[in-house]
Amino acid sequence: MRPGTVVTLVLRPRVDDRRWTGVRSSAPGLVVPSGWRPEPDGTARTTLRCAGTRGGAARVTVAAKAPDVAGAPQGVFALDVSVVPYPQNG
Repeated sequence: MRPGTVVTLVLRPRVDDRRWTGVRSSAPGLVVPSGWRPEPDGTARTTLRCAGTRGGAARVTVAAKAPDVAGAPQGVFALDVSVVPYPQNG
């Protein structure tokens, strides 16, 4: 991705009893998730925005959890994002 790029991530409903519960970026200064929206049918949506002007990498993870089971959700989806800055002029 280039700085300023915005991507919409759409996760389809899971086939097990787990529901998508949240999204996290390993480098929130570089890739910012926002607008987390779980749908009633099990689909989940979020927007990822490349906020930095420098290059780098971030891992975006989404957790899932069965609604009637205690405990922390487990990360079950990961997306590795590489940010490549625009070349400098001059």
